[in-house]
Amino acid sequence: MEKRTFQNLDVESSLLGFGCMRFPLDKNGKIDEPLAEQMMDDAMAAGVTYYDTAVPYHEGSSEPFVGRVLEKYPRESYLLATKLPCWDVNDKSDVRRLFDMQMKKLNKDYFDFYLLHALDLGRFRKMRDLGVIEECEKLKAEGKIRFLGFSFHDNYEAFEEMITYKKWDFCQLQINYMDQNDQAGLKGLRLAESLGIPVIVMEPVKGGQLAVLPDDVKAPFEKIDSSKTPSSWALRWVASQPNVKVILSGMSTPAQVSDNLNTFTNFKPLTQEEFAAVDEVMHNLKARVKNGCTACRYCMPCPAGVDIPGNFAHWNGYGMYENRDTALRGWKNNMPEEKQAKNCIGCGKCETVCPQQLHIREDLKQVQATFDGLLKE
Repeated sequence: MEKRTFQNLDVESSLLGFGCMRFPLDKNGKIDEPLAEQMMDDAMAAGVTYYDTAVPYHEGSSEPFVGRVLEKYPRESYLLATKLPCWDVNDKSDVRRLFDMQMKKLNKDYFDFYLLHALDLGRFRKMRDLGVIEECEKLKAEGKIRFLGFSFHDNYEAFEEMITYKKWDFCQLQINYMDQNDQAGLKGLRLAESLGIPVIVMEPVKGGQLAVLPDDVKAPFEKIDSSKTPSSWALRWVASQPNVKVILSGMSTPAQVSDNLNTFTNFKPLTQEEFAAVDEVMHNLKARVKNGCTACRYCMPCPAGVDIPGNFAHWNGYGMYENRDTALRGWKNNMPEEKQAKNCIGCGKCETVCPQQLHIREDLKQVQATFDGLLKE
């Protein structure tokens, strides 16, 4: 199993981290505990030492389950990460209350890695102004937290403000070959490296979008090595970036565990030829977008309440990956009915201001037809 060293922290971890937010489910929608435990056992036996959970994962059941499974292993044999649910923090006194609840759920005396969860700029400034970071530092001084960091979801400018606020022990970023310039992106990865702050990567397979690719898209991969899965290519691309210490994978099946273990056992960084293949696949995916919406939002607000860029984002995502289940899940969960394309009144106001000169009204009809069709399949 490939290992990476956090030089400034004097700790070593498996490069593959087990993300505990996508365990297999039983018929009642709860964690299939026997199967999930076997998956964790297989990972542990193969040398995976980093396990990442959080309060909201599996509707609150991930932390207690992970804590129970890890009880059978020596505490020093693994690194445990969990996160402060910042959305529930309104006073610095909430920090210790929530932290103590997590320690009880996981039944541990300390956490190796503790993160301020899902920071955007507004949430970061709130945590800063409430004194939350100082409260976490106190827990660290008491030996209850070994390393303190944050997970991030915002743009590069927000990341720059957060990462330079203090000398964090680490940070956690969304990095994959399709999101090189999104959120903090590779620019943020390089900034963290320049500051001596190691990076843990989440969403290396873009929430599973890069795990199953259309045949014509993945042809460059197949030409080089047809035995490697698209997931393996995505993970190796991230692992070949500098300053990446752990790559989290939310594994849902034993097959995914096996594939990931195969990727990170006798790991080899991408060659120049393989980097070029990834670039080609990336361009193949981007060429499949349905329209050229850049989410500039000049078309907003829509008089009828339609979220025009949001509709196009779902449509373009489906066009690129052709992943029906993922597309429908995003549509159902993130596109309220009152914001859907079907509410367009055809006034054309949006088209008069669109810098891309898109045929927005006609495209919105196609968006709705696409997802209505998927729902009927």
